[in-house]
Amino acid sequence: MAPLVYVCVRPQQAAADAEYASFRTAMGLDESQLERIDLTRDALPADAFTRWRGFVVGGSPFNATDDPGAKPEGQLRLEADLARIVEAAASARTAALFTCFGIGVATTYLGGTISRDYPEDTGPTDVTLTEAGRVDPLLGSLSPTFAALTAHKEGTQTLPAGAVLLATNSACPVQAYRVGDRLYATQFHPEPTPQDFTERMTIYRNDGYFDAADYDRVAARVLAVPVTEPSRFLAAFAATF
Repeated sequence: MAPLVYVCVRPQQAAADAEYASFRTAMGLDESQLERIDLTRDALPADAFTRWRGFVVGGSPFNATDDPGAKPEGQLRLEADLARIVEAAASARTAALFTCFGIGVATTYLGGTISRDYPEDTGPTDVTLTEAGRVDPLLGSLSPTFAALTAHKEGTQTLPAGAVLLATNSACPVQAYRVGDRLYATQFHPEPTPQDFTERMTIYRNDGYFDAADYDRVAARVLAVPVTEPSRFLAAFAATF
């Protein structure tokens, strides 16, 4: 059976390595079952959809709402490659999960809109499943309301046509959605433990997600909250696809 693949869209190598490890742990997979491709350095190969049976797209310091004229060439190229994965998953030719930055690319490609009106602070947030989410094959076994970790500057304003809203909260109403039965997208980060997340925070300490001087306070808030349900969602994705 073809493996799944982690799709890296982070230029920072240390953050990318840690994110890959977090995905593997949460999904219960080894390196042969979850391979990796780094779109910040390599193009999506022509045989991607036969080489891999599904894709999990990590987060990134890039933003989908960045001015297209100001986006670096590497960002434009990797967004085009992500769009190929979006199209394949939306048409049921593969399975894919897009997280954080990835939800912005998926939403935009599928005709929805992304706005800077829905940022969330770095740290834990409560996410609530919608009625559709409570019966979703992957999310339905989770607690109706659960803690998840976020850090983002933009969010989905309008869902793509045909998308099913699966999870929400007041700060960023679109926390997760599904298109068809093989494309999932989450605004929250489903893969890191609180400890993983604080380690990632050190890498992005000066990137505007939080006041660098507040690192200790924000990290303590992250570490104080049990975060268990998002990893169960990832395990379900791996088992299903």
